[in-house]
Amino acid sequence: MPLLSRSILTAGLVLVSGLSLSACATEDYVDKQVATVNDRVSALEGRVNTVDQTAQQANSTAQAAAGAAQQANQRLDALTARVDGIEQQLASKKPRN
Repeated sequence: MPLLSRSILTAGLVLVSGLSLSACATEDYVDKQVATVNDRVSALEGRVNTVDQTAQQANSTAQAAAGAAQQANQRLDALTARVDGIEQQLASKKPRN
């Protein structure tokens, strides 16, 4: 009986060992998977950098446009005061008829 027990135990150990080792990934498989992920990350980093540059350019353009609009508003305010003064002078004059 001890021989039968020993052979069942040995067969069980071989079976458990075989099943546990079959779930392990090989180094080559892991390297391929990591390389694929790294390629995707690199591509996304490139796209993110491109989008970031575009956003920075758009921000600079928007700031320049805001500055130009502010200057135009200041000039308009100054001209409005001058036009109002001229209109008042014309309204106070008598017609030439």
